[in-house]
Amino acid sequence: MPKKTDQTLKKSLEILPVIPVRQGVLFPHTESILTFGRPVSLNVLDRLTGFNSQVILLTQKDGRIDNPTAADLYHFGVLSKIEKKFKTDQATNALVRGMERVKIKRFIQLSPIILVEAEIVRDEIGIEETDEIKALFHHLQKEFQRAIKVGKPVEFLNFMRLMGDIRASELTDQIASTLNLQTKEKQALLEMVHLKERMLFVSHKLAEEIKVIEIEKDVVNKTQQKFDKHMRENVLRERMHTIQKELGELGDEETMIGEYTKKLKKIKLPQETKEKIQKEIKKLERMSPHNPEAGYIQSWLETILSLPWDKKSKNTPNLTKAAQVLNKSHYGLKKVKDRIMEYIAVLQLKQKQKKESGKNPNILCFVGPPGVGKTSIGQSIAQSLGRKFVKISLGGIRDEAEIRGHRRTYVGAMPGRIIKGIKQAGTNNPVFMLDEIDKVGNDYKGDPASALLEALDPEQNVHFEDHYLDVPFDLSNVMFITTANTLDTIPSALRDRLEIIRYSGYTEAEKFQIAKKYLVKKARSTNGLSATQVNIKDETIKFLIQRYSREAGVRELERLLNSLMRKVARKIVENKVTKKVVLTKELVKQELGPEKFDREVAENEALVGQATGLAWTRVGGEILFIEVALTKGKGVVKLTGKLGDVMKESAQAALTYVKAHASQLKIDEEKIQKTDVHIHVPEGAVPKDGPSAGITIATAIVSAFTQQPVRQNVAMTGEITLRGRILRIGGLKEKSIAAHQAGITTILIPADNERDLVDIPTTVKKHIQFIPVKQMSEVLDRALVKPNKKC
Repeated sequence: MPKKTDQTLKKSLEILPVIPVRQGVLFPHTESILTFGRPVSLNVLDRLTGFNSQVILLTQKDGRIDNPTAADLYHFGVLSKIEKKFKTDQATNALVRGMERVKIKRFIQLSPIILVEAEIVRDEIGIEETDEIKALFHHLQKEFQRAIKVGKPVEFLNFMRLMGDIRASELTDQIASTLNLQTKEKQALLEMVHLKERMLFVSHKLAEEIKVIEIEKDVVNKTQQKFDKHMRENVLRERMHTIQKELGELGDEETMIGEYTKKLKKIKLPQETKEKIQKEIKKLERMSPHNPEAGYIQSWLETILSLPWDKKSKNTPNLTKAAQVLNKSHYGLKKVKDRIMEYIAVLQLKQKQKKESGKNPNILCFVGPPGVGKTSIGQSIAQSLGRKFVKISLGGIRDEAEIRGHRRTYVGAMPGRIIKGIKQAGTNNPVFMLDEIDKVGNDYKGDPASALLEALDPEQNVHFEDHYLDVPFDLSNVMFITTANTLDTIPSALRDRLEIIRYSGYTEAEKFQIAKKYLVKKARSTNGLSATQVNIKDETIKFLIQRYSREAGVRELERLLNSLMRKVARKIVENKVTKKVVLTKELVKQELGPEKFDREVAENEALVGQATGLAWTRVGGEILFIEVALTKGKGVVKLTGKLGDVMKESAQAALTYVKAHASQLKIDEEKIQKTDVHIHVPEGAVPKDGPSAGITIATAIVSAFTQQPVRQNVAMTGEITLRGRILRIGGLKEKSIAAHQAGITTILIPADNERDLVDIPTTVKKHIQFIPVKQMSEVLDRALVKPNKKC
């Protein structure tokens, strides 16, 4: 390729004025009407006579500048001629014709007009006669014709001029003036001094525009086809409607509106609700069936008219029947059953006195660990009352609309879960269970727990208003029952409306009875087996409970029984057994593997520096070992085992008690000052917190300093003060059950908890001695092994 200096010819010009252009570029060989209003431009136009009507148009780099300097202007422009001027009140319009590309050599003057010295930049002589330029010329003409055919808007005269006898440089510049380019792209094209480079650039941009036009045209065609199809369908529907009307076969909106009206007459509704429904029916009647809103109104009418406004279960409360149903389906749960029997007794009395028996002043909340029968008892309650049963799970719900529904303005709106449940039940007085109420969340979509306040408040739920229905619905006849694993995460306002009934974990004896009476039969039936094919011994059930399952409920026990039954079913199908299978301890070990838990969890011997405590968790009680090790140091205390702040403070209080009573405990005070105390609670990955381990920590510390072992069959629970007083704790029942399962025979409890012993299962009290204590000295007397004495 020849050098750049050989490609173009430049000719010096005399000094010429400049008119700055805010944006856009006027290409050579093109014409345009421009508007001028700035002094720097008007001054030039007023003096054009002396300059032979020729000016240079330079584009500004930033169109917002009113008085541009040399640095604000591009140094490539267009030599132009002002053909005509048209003055108005506020500006001057001019017909300007571009002539040649020019390059500014230097700026001579910037005020009152801009004067520059410039030179013309022309193409190399003879370049347009080369084969390559001719080929590009014909290609550009054809592409421009194609652009016109696909819909590119171009003035007719410009099109005829481009298709006539014209030079390649003129064709390129004139096509460039029709392209949708940014000012920077136009300026870059103007500064291209080589004809071939300009033609390739214009060809590329023209091809892009053709592609965009073709895509837009395709979209328009598809949209038009869809619209035409929709119009055609509407016309056909209207004609079909007319034909059906003439033949007497009409079964559309008139029939539907008639059905709505009939349903409305049959339902006993509050007057305001009835008037609103009538208004919506009339609105639907006047509306075109093709109106999108008609579908929304129909859905609303069908929902509201299908609700059981005046339908009740015709139940006859009967205490004898209720007791039989509850005892048949659930073992134990005395408090729960007593509360349900009280509720049914009240209903029975009200019915005899011919009073309203549907009002439910109390909302029951069953709280306890998983697997103890909280959810399943809801069905038994409904069966004993002769009512329908509805259950919804609230776990993980974060949107208020899940409870109260969506407003009808939203696409896909629907009623909330409570109204859906009532509709599903078909009566307005079902037993309605809200499961896992403690696991309701909240986020930017609202607080579902707050939405439950209205539904669960007996004073407000008479007029519960779902957002979708937008009319009040009476929930006072519904018996709401909620379940939770813990009360900590339930908002106080909601908890205040609930009557709490606590479930504790089952004892081994209770688990045995539940498995024998319910779970074994259920597991056999679930896996297609009968009592003639498989049986399980009582001792095997106890073995499963003691060595393979350690939980507050019976869910894991049920899974183990199902696993055993599946294995037996497989053997029967594979013809590996021909007689009745009896599940023994040996067969359980063979099928389920080695035992997971030891029968006696408590230590086998008394140890120095280790005491056994008791803890309450959301899934029941647990035993807790507290270990204390002493090392030489400066009296520093170290706490490990992922302890919470409350438990750390309790450990500090216990150590302070030991230091303060060192002389009474026969511990050398100097030894305490020179000894570091490390308190550790095993199972370090499990978070632990609470004050009830205070006396256990103090006992372990005293044992470590005095070298007196702690009795291995003694467990303890209680909060300690700096003066050694033992304070009341919670969860005694769950802790006692855990101690019983672990083989503990003696539990030291705060004296203030003696009143709670009435709730301890009889089987636990038979095997465990409960000793109330008031002072830490009493704990140490009972827990530590005295010298020369056996535990």
